[in-house]
Amino acid sequence: MHPLILAIESSCDETSAALIRNGKVLNNIIASQRIHEQFGGVVPELASRAHQQNIWRVVDQALREANVDVHDLDAIAFTRGPGLLGSLLVGASFAKGLALGLGKPLLDVHHMQAHVLAHFIDDPVPSFPFLCLTVSGGHTQLVVVRNHLNMEVIGETRDDAVGEAFDKAAKILGLPYPGGPLIDRYAQEGNPKRFSFPGADIPGLDFSFSGIKTAFLYFLRDQVAVNPNFIAENLADICASLQRQLVNMLMQKLRKAVRETGIRQVALAGGVSANRGLRAAVHAWASSENIPCFVPELQYCTDNAAMIAIAAHFKYLAGDFADLTVAPLAGMEMERTSA
Repeated sequence: MHPLILAIESSCDETSAALIRNGKVLNNIIASQRIHEQFGGVVPELASRAHQQNIWRVVDQALREANVDVHDLDAIAFTRGPGLLGSLLVGASFAKGLALGLGKPLLDVHHMQAHVLAHFIDDPVPSFPFLCLTVSGGHTQLVVVRNHLNMEVIGETRDDAVGEAFDKAAKILGLPYPGGPLIDRYAQEGNPKRFSFPGADIPGLDFSFSGIKTAFLYFLRDQVAVNPNFIAENLADICASLQRQLVNMLMQKLRKAVRETGIRQVALAGGVSANRGLRAAVHAWASSENIPCFVPELQYCTDNAAMIAIAAHFKYLAGDFADLTVAPLAGMEMERTSA
C-alpha cells in the first residue's frame, strides 16, 4: 500500500497544503497571513477570508511542484480541529468538496496529534512509548504517545498556553506581532538572571501561566513609573529573564513526567518548540540524563500541512476514514487521564 494523500491545514493563520506518498512528504506549501500584524493578534474573520483567497493557490502549487494529477490522489486530508472555527470551515469545506468531486476518501486530522506526529516526517524518529511536550500559542500539553494513533494527555495548562504568555508579554513590551519569536531573539543577547519572575507550582503535571503574565505586567508598570526608559534600556535582559522562567516552568513538569511515568524518551512539538531557549534546555537536560530527545525541523514546528499529511498517512493505513458529514470542532479535545 503506497497511498498518495493531499493534506490541508487551515486551523489559524497559515494556509498550507502538502502531498505525501507512502509516508514520504513530497512538499509543504505555506501561505502566511501578514494582515494580522497591524492588529497585534489574529483576527478570526480576516483569517478565514485569507484562507478562502489562499487555499486554491497553495493546493495548486503543491500539485504542480510534485507533478501530481489530482485524479491520482488516494485520499484528501484536512485539519478538523482545534482551531478558529471560520478558518477550519474553509479547509474542511474545500477538502470535502474535492473528495466528493473526485470520489476519494476523506481523512480528518486532530491538529495537536499532528504536531506530535511531525516527528515521523524525517529520521531519526522516536520509538514507542515516548513523552511529548507539545507547546503552542493555544496549547501546552504533556502527552504519552503509545503509537501513531494512541496518545493520552497527562498534563495541560489550566489557563493560558505558554505561547500565549510569550505573545502577551511581547505585547506588553511594545513588540510587534507575533512577539514570541522576538522575545527569543532578544533573549539571546540578555542576562537571564538579571530579573526574577514568579512561577506557578500547581500540583500534578498541569501548567499555569496566567500568574507570571500578571506579575510581568505589574513589574514593568512599577519599573516604568520610576524610569520611563526602563524597557528600552533593559529589553534584552527582560526578555532573557522572562524566557528563562517560562522554560524552567516547562522543564519542571517535563522532568516530573519522566520520573512518574518511567518513560525515558522525550520529544518537543508545536510552534514554541522553535524557541531556542527551550530547545537548548531540553537537549542539555536530556543529554545529562542520557535520555533520547527529538525535536522536528523548524519548518515542521509551526502550523503546516506536512504534519497533517503524516498523521493522515497513518490514519489511511489504519482505515480510519471520515464521511462527508464530519464537521470542524474549534475546541476538539485529546483524551486525557483523570486528575
